[in-house]
Amino acid sequence: MGKTHERIDGRLRAFIEAQPIFFTATAPLDGDGTVNLSPKGLTGSFAVIDELTVAYLDFAGSTAETVAHLRENGRITLMWCAFQGPPNIVRVHGRGEPVFRDDPRWEGLLAYFPGIDVTRHGLRAIVVVTAELVRDSCGYGVPFMAYDEDRDLHGKRFAREDDTSLSEYFAKKEHIASSIDGLPGLPLPLPPLTRPGR
Repeated sequence: MGKTHERIDGRLRAFIEAQPIFFTATAPLDGDGTVNLSPKGLTGSFAVIDELTVAYLDFAGSTAETVAHLRENGRITLMWCAFQGPPNIVRVHGRGEPVFRDDPRWEGLLAYFPGIDVTRHGLRAIVVVTAELVRDSCGYGVPFMAYDEDRDLHGKRFAREDDTSLSEYFAKKEHIASSIDGLPGLPLPLPPLTRPGR
């Protein structure tokens, strides 16, 4: 039986933070627009900021559909599934915002992700989500699956890029500066990457 939670804390927070993968879903306002669903992983790239706010790092390597949809309307759902242990599914429905490298909040937010070398992954934005509805459900239909480790391919691929070459890479790729449906996506060229204390 599903339950609504007033905040992300206690066992709910521990469950979310323990999962090696989660999913994000967004859509444009246009009813004929493209709905987007993305898997997110990489250890250390997700953080609970407070009882109603979470954030994750948005990296190079895919299109910018989530960023474009959030810039247009802010609607987002995050979902975690228990692939090991007791069955559970948690969804956070809320409002998201991509925070870009030149935003004054950038360095403060980046401090929530000390366990990941952001220079190796082509960090584009930090997505901040404010929860409006937090629910869990049974997860009885979710299979058991084992997590072995993160793939190292993403870090190896984007560790070769600096700010200039990364911007050039994005400029050549389809659906980065604009979404599949033509919404504004990632602002280019990228401002230089900064890190806490720099």
